[in-house]
Amino acid sequence: MPAAIAPSPRSSPAFRSLPPLSLYVHLPWCLKKCPYCDFNSHEWRGAGGPPENAYVDALVADLEHALPSVWGRRVVTVFLGGGTPSLFAPEAVDRLLAAIRARVMLAADAEITMEANPGTFERARFEGFRDAGVNRLSIGVQSFTPRHLAALGRVHDAAEARAAAAAAVELFDEVNLDLMVGLPGQVAGDALNDVETALAFRTTHLSCYRLTLEPNTLFHRHPPQLPDDDEAADIEEAVAERLAAAGFAHYEVSAWARPGHRCVHNQNYWRFGDYLGIGAGAHGKVSMPDGSIVREVRWKQPKQYVERAASGEPVMERREVAPDERGFEFMLNALRLTEGVPAALFAERTGVPIASIAREIGTATARGLLDPDPAVLRATSLGRRFLNELVALFLRDRPRTKGPA
Repeated sequence: MPAAIAPSPRSSPAFRSLPPLSLYVHLPWCLKKCPYCDFNSHEWRGAGGPPENAYVDALVADLEHALPSVWGRRVVTVFLGGGTPSLFAPEAVDRLLAAIRARVMLAADAEITMEANPGTFERARFEGFRDAGVNRLSIGVQSFTPRHLAALGRVHDAAEARAAAAAAVELFDEVNLDLMVGLPGQVAGDALNDVETALAFRTTHLSCYRLTLEPNTLFHRHPPQLPDDDEAADIEEAVAERLAAAGFAHYEVSAWARPGHRCVHNQNYWRFGDYLGIGAGAHGKVSMPDGSIVREVRWKQPKQYVERAASGEPVMERREVAPDERGFEFMLNALRLTEGVPAALFAERTGVPIASIAREIGTATARGLLDPDPAVLRATSLGRRFLNELVALFLRDRPRTKGPA
């Protein structure tokens, strides 16, 4: 059984102040596993829906087990991700959020996001989620075009996508719609039609990201014919121009928002904030008062996770992030933000001086990938285009865990 997180004698000097803390909750079941999905999601094949009560009990036990590591800290955001969280009944979500409020100091104005699939849409369910305390809904539309939805193996159709989006913006002040680009057979006009449909709902936030063929997915084993890199780049450029014209700021690699409506939870990830991750396969990162940074991964299989959480052993893997790993991990996140971050945030969030990555900063700047302004850490337009190459400059030969779930 992993021991509770404790201060490490090998850590760097203590933090002056701890970063903001978020809570990520993973609900792992889906109606159907999408052929492109490499998340920890599991198709529910049984009758009557997932075991909501047992799973919520496990989440509560997991949270209680983790409390010593975050005791006294305020939680600024909660994100219910999956999987398809909207498979759960509003009553189960209400019980979960009530349990969270009873155990942590949840900010009065906390952003509470829930992911939803149009294939599970019922207006009464959306109303129930709102009444339970969810104040931001993120809907996995992916496309409003029937042939593209079919190519992606989505369980919903275009009419369900429109109905879910229409209800969401009526019931919630904050709504994100997920769209994908670079789909099989897609051209710029197709993507722009999806964007126009999304804009018509007056949503506050859009996530637009390129379809990629990830290992351990059906699409990786049987790849569809996708637009080539130049074609996909043209599609992305057309989408970016249209969203800019509509008043959306492109504030992160795949995120656009109207003024005042950026996702607070995701911004905390990119600014190297802390996040406690509970649920099957959830990842977490927690900074400790002594200057150590700990990453955790929960047991991946839902059945095993429920059993382990009930016995007080929800954590599968725990490791401390070594000081010489923190530069890469910080830059991996911060450079996703179009505006970058203040350079002073590096030492504040990593506990190590920015001089520790001076050589890498010099190389990236000389190549035109990083802004030369010493007060900010920000990719140039060229750096954003070649972001993977830019981030790789900060990578050192040490093992590391994945980023946020």
